[in-house]
This record gives sequence, C-alpha cells and structure tokens, in this order.
Amino acid sequence: MEIPKTGDLDAFDRKILEILGAEGRISVTELAARVGLSKTPCQNRFRRLIEDGFIDGFKAVINPSRIGLDHVAFAEVKLSSTKEDALFAFNAAVKRIREVEECHLIAGRFDYLLKVRTRDIRRYREVLGETISNLPFVASTSTNVAMEAIKEK
Repeated sequence: MEIPKTGDLDAFDRKILEILGAEGRISVTELAARVGLSKTPCQNRFRRLIEDGFIDGFKAVINPSRIGLDHVAFAEVKLSSTKEDALFAFNAAVKRIREVEECHLIAGRFDYLLKVRTRDIRRYREVLGETISNLPFVASTSTNVAMEAIKEK
C-alpha cells in the first residue's frame, strides 16, 4: 500500500508503514535496514507511529477457506430512516453479528454494504433472514454472492 504524503509523516515514516503493511512480522532490525535507519531510531519511530494511531495493531490473518468459511456475500441494506438515531441503532446492532466482516455506510441507491462470510449459502440465508433483516430500521436487503475473490486485503 502506498502511503500518501501528509504533514504528519516524513519519508521514513511512510516507508515504515508501507513495509509493515505488507510484512507485519518483520523484525525491527530488518525493518531498520530496509528503511535506511539504525535500529534505535527506527524502533522509536515505530513506537511513535503506534502511539499516534497510525498503526491500529497486529493480528494473524486466518485463511477462511481452511476453516470452512468459503461463502462470501455482499448484502445491500436499505433503511426505513437515515436519521442519526436510526444510523446509530443499526451501527451498534450490526457490530454484534460475527458473520459480518465489514460494514460500510454508502452514498448511493442503498444505505449500507455488508460483507458477510459464512460456511455456505444455507447459513447465509439464516443470517440474512433471522439476523440482518431484523436489525433496527432495515426496510429491505439485496444480496450479491461472490464467485471468486480476485483481490482481498
């Protein structure tokens, strides 16, 4: 990922973020060598980037196929109201659904786009019918099923 120029980040900071974005398990020694700094200044910058909120954290990226979660659907959700209280209620409720990997408020013909990952289409139908459709202020949904992931983060 290319990090855009901002007043908060210099070239070293941007390079550190680019490398960590691709290789989160890299050692500080290797990171320093690739960035062109000695270990201590690189480590100080690394800590500052975490403290200043440029790095949210580190995690293991689990292969969904290996654990039986091959089915991906994108649910378009239209709300009956887009007043602030309705958005707040929907947002709070959708965060509790473990099958929803991503939720985006959209400017377009529907209000939200949800990325939903389940083991199969039957489970997706259950999640959609019993959970998503019953979220606060949901007026309608429409589903697009992914056939293949070409690029995922």
